[in-house]
Amino acid sequence: MLHNKDILVAGGGVAGLMAAMSFASIGYDVICVDPSPPIVEQNDMRADLRSTAFLMPAVEMMRQIGLWDRLAPHAAELRVMRLCDAGGVENEIREQVDFTATEIGHERFGWNIPNRALRQTMIAHAETFPTLDLRMGRAVRDLLPRTGAARVTLDDGTRIEAKLVIAADGRDSLIRELLDIPVRTTRYGQKGIVFAVRHALPHNGVSTELHRTGGPFTLVPLPDQDGVHRSAVVWMDTGPNIAELMKLDDAPFSAAATERSCGILGPLQIEGARGCWPIISQQASALTGPRTALIAEAAHVMPPIGAQGLNISLADIRALLDAAGRHGLGSEAMLDDYNRARRHDITLRERGVELLNRAALTEVQPLRDLRRAGLHLIGTLGPVRAAALRRGMGLA
Repeated sequence: MLHNKDILVAGGGVAGLMAAMSFASIGYDVICVDPSPPIVEQNDMRADLRSTAFLMPAVEMMRQIGLWDRLAPHAAELRVMRLCDAGGVENEIREQVDFTATEIGHERFGWNIPNRALRQTMIAHAETFPTLDLRMGRAVRDLLPRTGAARVTLDDGTRIEAKLVIAADGRDSLIRELLDIPVRTTRYGQKGIVFAVRHALPHNGVSTELHRTGGPFTLVPLPDQDGVHRSAVVWMDTGPNIAELMKLDDAPFSAAATERSCGILGPLQIEGARGCWPIISQQASALTGPRTALIAEAAHVMPPIGAQGLNISLADIRALLDAAGRHGLGSEAMLDDYNRARRHDITLRERGVELLNRAALTEVQPLRDLRRAGLHLIGTLGPVRAAALRRGMGLA
């Protein structure tokens, strides 16, 4: 039996669920499939240990589909973005620039939410849409694009005909592979550790990114819990250094994290488990195929610097919605429109993030000093500062 849908979304992560709900909220008949079953237990080892910083344009998208009120209790606000250079001989902050949201007329930059709460809440909200068929634990097996629609076969044999397929199935996208779309991958020899910490001093809504050889160490606010101050951490460094850190027990690991943080929030104490993954940049050679659009990590992957990754992915969804409003769903004209709207912005942001990451990697002291000078320049030149703020927030 062939099931007819307007849209099939492959991938039930944050980007895939946002795409599915956004299209369902304006009346499209959508099916969203993901091979992973939903996480229902707080101690489930499949749980994503990361958190996600949503800038205000992304929060507005969530409000439009009625999701934000469900997420707000889990969120910590981001009022200040602090960039620090600690690239001197000693591990101490020698240059600091604070960017405040009020500089560009906003009360805050956005909110940070633990991914585990985020995914659970998004799935629960998605299940309330009458035109959204959410099938967790089901995967795409095959894709056959045709002139009028794409035919998709799931791993349980279900066949679906959809006017548009949205590939939100991650950096190893099967949809991208089935369409023979090449991908360019850059490996930096880095890995990232993600974990949560409790700390003595309040974060006061400040997200801090400390740059030192090996990669940035980023502390992002989490909500306080039972009066305890908490933050999420992404610690990037070279592969060998990360391997040694992952061998440490919690006490010495917490001490190493405190030292790497330059003690800005007092002693850090790790909470729960640690996750680790390789740092890469990746960009698909095309954002579209017949009746198919690639979004999020199926289209682009960037190092976790400056809260750009997922917020760029949500910009993909906004561009798809706009293109669907101007052209027939899944038509060549719609897909060309989407490609034109996103290609340049993705490339520009990927190059900017890559430049920041390579600057962080350098071990040569004169280049470290140049990085410090660049940070000082951004912080003191008004027009440069304002442009950096607006672009980083996705407003330019």
